[in-house]
Amino acid sequence: MLDYSKEKESMGEQVDPFDLTKKQEADLQRIRQFRLIDDVFMNKVFEDKSCVELLLQIILDRTDLHVESVNLQHGISNLQGRAVRLDILAVDDSGKIYNIEVQKNDHGAQAKRARYNSSLLDANITEAGNQYENLKETYVIFITENDVLRDNLPLYDIRRTIKQSAKDFEDGSHIIYVNSQRRDGTALGKLMQDLYCTDPKNLHYHEFAERMEFLKYSKEGEEKMTDVIEEYAARKAEALAKEAAEAMAKEKKIEFAKDLLAEGMSIEFTVRLSKLSEAEVRELASKLSA
Repeated sequence: MLDYSKEKESMGEQVDPFDLTKKQEADLQRIRQFRLIDDVFMNKVFEDKSCVELLLQIILDRTDLHVESVNLQHGISNLQGRAVRLDILAVDDSGKIYNIEVQKNDHGAQAKRARYNSSLLDANITEAGNQYENLKETYVIFITENDVLRDNLPLYDIRRTIKQSAKDFEDGSHIIYVNSQRRDGTALGKLMQDLYCTDPKNLHYHEFAERMEFLKYSKEGEEKMTDVIEEYAARKAEALAKEAAEAMAKEKKIEFAKDLLAEGMSIEFTVRLSKLSEAEVRELASKLSA
């Protein structure tokens, strides 16, 4: 069981055994409901290099791929200092580099986001004096909850091509979208099924099942999951706070626009100052004049 009593005692708080037991049971229940596709749980599962290796082997349909190193939540930045945190960054034994992103939000899986991640990988793996021919192959892989590209394909392998000949432009850059809605009997479809399972007994791939079993049902695994629970709660609180702040900011814009319109300002002027869309401002104006 997760042990919070020592932490509370060290902070000088009196431990209520009943409340403590309830919290432990609630946290264990939360842990048991995590899926591989949930990013806070995914971080722990894919600390195991063999799980990352299996994931890449299935997606790329290769049995000869062997992962040498894995970094989770790896931050990289451009020359202007804008940073991106990559879910999984892996390197195989031939030096190829893989960025794997799980995207539940379609906005996070936009085509230009994939392009940006790919360019950041190139910028961060080269040093002054490197020969271009030594530039490593890179893969940006988006596993998306929805079919973002909307062609109902299980996988989209995106590469640059020469328009006139339709030949691949072999620059070593790969972008792949995996549609997790396609959960059929193929190896990739079974992988997508596994991403949404909560019970290790129902997983198709034993590497994932063993890792999930360890994290959810062993004493050592439960201890490792304490920080996942804290991160999960912190992210939820942050998301709620951001949502509330955005709603408040929008309300302020609306009130500001109403004041401008009431003073007789034009639609164009109000749009420019309030930062609302023209449609939103016109709707406010029609309500004020009604």
